[in-house]
Amino acid sequence: MFPFDFLVSLCSSHSGGSCDAKPPPPPIASLLPFVAIFLVTSTVAHRRILPALSTLIPPSHDGDDHLLPTHAPAALRAAHSDYARKTPRRRAAALAFSSTLGLAFTLDLVVPGLVVCLVLLIPWLEVMSIVVGSGRSFARDAKGRAPRVTWILQLLLFSTWLFLFWSVGGALRRVEIDSSDASIMRASLDRIGIAGVCIMALLSGFAAVSAPWHTFGSPASRRPVSDADIARKQAGLEAAADMLVAKRHRLQVLENKAAEASSATSSVGFVGKMFSSLRGISSEEAEIRSLRLEISGLETMRASLEVGLSSMLARKLAKARAASLAGRLLSMPNYVFSVYCIFRVFTTALAILRRMVSPSSDITPADPITRTLSLLSTHYDPSLDKDALARQISFLLSGVILLLSLSSVLQTLTLLSRFAPSLLRLAQANLALLLAQTVATYVFSSALLLRSNLPAGMRGAVGDALRSSLEPAVVEAWFQGWFLVGCAATATAIWVGRRISGDDDDGWDDNFAAEEMGQKRS
Repeated sequence: MFPFDFLVSLCSSHSGGSCDAKPPPPPIASLLPFVAIFLVTSTVAHRRILPALSTLIPPSHDGDDHLLPTHAPAALRAAHSDYARKTPRRRAAALAFSSTLGLAFTLDLVVPGLVVCLVLLIPWLEVMSIVVGSGRSFARDAKGRAPRVTWILQLLLFSTWLFLFWSVGGALRRVEIDSSDASIMRASLDRIGIAGVCIMALLSGFAAVSAPWHTFGSPASRRPVSDADIARKQAGLEAAADMLVAKRHRLQVLENKAAEASSATSSVGFVGKMFSSLRGISSEEAEIRSLRLEISGLETMRASLEVGLSSMLARKLAKARAASLAGRLLSMPNYVFSVYCIFRVFTTALAILRRMVSPSSDITPADPITRTLSLLSTHYDPSLDKDALARQISFLLSGVILLLSLSSVLQTLTLLSRFAPSLLRLAQANLALLLAQTVATYVFSSALLLRSNLPAGMRGAVGDALRSSLEPAVVEAWFQGWFLVGCAATATAIWVGRRISGDDDDGWDDNFAAEEMGQKRS
């Protein structure tokens, strides 16, 4: 995470020269490697990772009232996609995504910039996406006036986020904040560190339950997937997309007509406005409301169909691999990984129970992989602390759990998305921003844990460089608790979902798709 020479120079400045260290290099020369890392990471994130994530966003609507039918030619699709990438909101999101990933990999030099991205910039863009998803628009009207209600809602939600961010951290740790920038930065990063630990623990708990469930216990993973099932799902998805384009176009026409009518009635006197208000809503306004509800339902169904289709394709590919001996051998790591996830859940629960019985003891959950890696590391360097190293490896393996169980996570989301479709749609719209937040907070939380294996003087120096005062024991305890919360919540959600939907994971989407296709033909 940090170069050794840089850590030694920090230790020298922190402990009054208690460490034997050489003088630090000139400031400009020492900055060049970190600037290069930031530029390379940001460029790769902007040119490689973001285009790959953009393919998950539905291409028929660019968020700027420009609609594109699903049967449009390739040249028109390319022009539409190029225009969508150049919209101000997409450019701001792309800049925030690449900058956040770049700042996360050059953490020690750009801590203030990372705080601005994680606390201000990315939440501002996410709140803007929520406001736009609710039917509001930030575009100016025909007279060039800004939408006052939309901006008031944006500022209100963003202020609520800032209040929750600060108040939750204050309830967690009583941090006294004075007027200096350093103490505010330290308190902010304490909250970001705890948030990163909680997020990674919840996501790892979600993945640690999803992987064994879809490997051993899910009926859908054992059910064969035929080409007819995939074709039916694909037909339902195309029908939903076509109907969505048609209804959005109709809504756009009615909204333009309503805007022209409102601008025409603005010159009417007081008596005319009073009589128009007494008439109630017109048929066009009622149709606009109805179309918005239908569009919301179609967006929900399309998102669920997309996730369901990708899940069915993954299951079919897995069944094809399992038909051969080589495929069965290649699938063995999945079973080993699922067994490790189960063992990890039990060891974490046992560590929490032991901590409840003996709060003063320092207990680290010891699964075989974590213990083996820590023992090998101590053979390489006997001065390392085995318990501290086990804590670090345990937290780093949580990221590995999340990375290796993405397929199971997507299949679990397919089951849960039907009960919270709006959250799934919102997550798809902010996928790049959410990923940047998760990566940045994970890097910062990992840096906090890595302090525990350093000498005392260097440990304090790294804490000063990170502007954080959180102790590794606090971070570990919070991670274990939230990891079990994520496991319990995921297991409960899967059980409730199975009780409601039964054994048929795909029937819900297919039934609604058939209804929508029938409406389209009629």
